[in-house]
Amino acid sequence: MLVRVSMFLIALVLLAALYFWAALSWSFSTGDRAGWVQKLSKKGWICKTWEGELALVSLPGTTPEKFTFTIWNDETAEKVNKVMGKRVALHYEEKVGLPGSCFGETRYYVTGVTVAEEIQLTPGVIVSSPQTPPAPAASAASK
Repeated sequence: MLVRVSMFLIALVLLAALYFWAALSWSFSTGDRAGWVQKLSKKGWICKTWEGELALVSLPGTTPEKFTFTIWNDETAEKVNKVMGKRVALHYEEKVGLPGSCFGETRYYVTGVTVAEEIQLTPGVIVSSPQTPPAPAASAASK
């Protein structure tokens, strides 16, 4: 009797581990979203994840749509934090079936970020992103 209960518990643990492995390694969808990162913070009581918002603007003067996302990796969060205020494209994977908030508050997990150099307003109308000027070099005479 004890052997059967032990075998049942081992099988149950293996099935749960297989489920989590499958949910974490396969993505329901992948893609890119472009906009401006307006919020990024590390949240959670026990399991800390980076949670953020990307403002998607389709036309100038319209209300932006928000894309909420989660980042698991601290390196990716640091890269996103460095480009806040610039127009970016976030590469994400959508994971379905992860229970609880320990995996993040959203189903969209950002895995990479690219700064967008040009912004297409309408077909044929492209605006270049403003470039930040280089910092002035310190001169030896100012010492």
